[in-house]
Amino acid sequence: MAEAGKVNLVASPPRSGHALEFSGLDYTYAASSEPALRGIDLVVEPGEFIVLAGGSGSGKTSLLRAGCGLIPHFHGGEIDGTALVAGRPITGNGPGQLADVVGYVAQDPETQIVSTTVAAELDLPLRFRGDHPAERARAVEEVALALGIPHLLSRTVTTLSGGELQRVALAVALVTRPPLILLDEPTSQLDPVSGDELIWLLRRLNEEWGVAVVLAEHRLERCLAAADRVVAMDEGRIGFDGTPRDFLAWAIELRPELATPSAMMFAGAGVEPLPVGVRDARQILRHEFPAPLDQGWGPDNESVPASQDAPSVLEASGLWVELDPGDGPRDVLRGIDLEVRAGEKVALMGRNGAGKSTLLRAAAGLVEPVGGRTMVPEGIALLTQNPGDFLVRDRVGDELAGPEGEAAMKAVGLEVDPDRDPRDLSGGERQRLALAIALAGRMEGRALPGLVCLDEPTRGMDRGLKCHLTDLAKRLAAQGSAVLIATHDVEFAVSFADRVILLGDGEVIADAGMQTVLSGGWYFASEAARVFDRPGLVTVEQGVDYLNDLRNGAEGEGR
Repeated sequence: MAEAGKVNLVASPPRSGHALEFSGLDYTYAASSEPALRGIDLVVEPGEFIVLAGGSGSGKTSLLRAGCGLIPHFHGGEIDGTALVAGRPITGNGPGQLADVVGYVAQDPETQIVSTTVAAELDLPLRFRGDHPAERARAVEEVALALGIPHLLSRTVTTLSGGELQRVALAVALVTRPPLILLDEPTSQLDPVSGDELIWLLRRLNEEWGVAVVLAEHRLERCLAAADRVVAMDEGRIGFDGTPRDFLAWAIELRPELATPSAMMFAGAGVEPLPVGVRDARQILRHEFPAPLDQGWGPDNESVPASQDAPSVLEASGLWVELDPGDGPRDVLRGIDLEVRAGEKVALMGRNGAGKSTLLRAAAGLVEPVGGRTMVPEGIALLTQNPGDFLVRDRVGDELAGPEGEAAMKAVGLEVDPDRDPRDLSGGERQRLALAIALAGRMEGRALPGLVCLDEPTRGMDRGLKCHLTDLAKRLAAQGSAVLIATHDVEFAVSFADRVILLGDGEVIADAGMQTVLSGGWYFASEAARVFDRPGLVTVEQGVDYLNDLRNGAEGEGR
């Protein structure tokens, strides 16, 4: 078997000097009155690694769609200016004609998959290109090895998890060896380990094989250290274009919601320079403060467990669920015993395939257990992982009408033109629209369910919108609901949860206070925890306090 590091995936060279070029690009969606892109001037050189930053709805997705021909050929609308992919104008070349020079991975990978099996899906773009069967077979095998998915080749696509779908969509984008790849939040459904592995793989593609990468992300702490350059979108325009460190200084001053946790901690304590990643932060600390504080230092605000007098809103006893992913039945949940009480805010975490979504679906009665039982005596509201499950109308205004709909939209921080087609919204906007639909008319009073379950609700959300969701979770908990959120976003879990339940291979492997579970680890740990490695230090605010204590200690020693 070929070693992954020896797989021959060298990108085909671009057919012009630039991998991607926009000049004076304006674009407006068909059903919108406001431009999504305004005067975009951008050049992506061969072999560059660019992180595309910006708030939800700032134009990141639209820019990537223009870079692969989906705009204007799929979404319609009005376009002006110049857009060239490897020298080819997008107005005269659709996604099919551009597939050999650009690969695209959308926010919702399930919308890109059209074949029955994974192998057939990877083979499809090669077949369209007219490659010889032997060439196709080799290319499929190589890209599967490179992405670690050879075991999925025979699987039917309908049996894949969200994380598996993202890897398959990336493989489809890479199988033709394009010189440019565009990715829209590719780590949004991946656990911390898989997310780090994907960023490492993209950097390897970039450094060893010459692939130009444009990566749109909200969790910039995952990818900023890998970037050569950062481009930040702001209301359809390019607000910043420069180095990662310069971007952080710009973000702290003008767009603090885009700054990474490390940068916020260092800026809050006045420590310079701002770190680009955890490794950089640790190096700066070693230089500035060679002697750490006494081991006795620690935060004194450990999360408080729910009162044992609060009524139970979820009970799982010996819960055993069996599902068939296409290669025979397997145990997804194995003897789960847990209880959630009214008023609790719980983060449900674990690696891809650990059973998080299945547990939520079992609580809602959507899957039948083969053993044990679940009880939700006060009712349940469930937002599933795919917002498309909730969006069935052609207008946003038809999805949510009346005062209850307006209140739900306000609660999730969504302000969009009611005439917009939900399919034209950004991923974060679709996610919030689905959340509003799930909770409309059920956020207070007798209609309030005892248990609110949200499955990966932060996909496509910037930090400001995650704060909206945190406030909503606290509001629901204060009114007596328990809020159980399955998430891979450690920073979000730190912001809202009192308790963390960690699943592994269908079993509960940890169940404790948030600060106990999310500090002291390598992956299931916040950035503050990974920078400082102090028990219980998990938040940006605690990080600022610790840095200030370090500075005061250093000044007291006369440094």
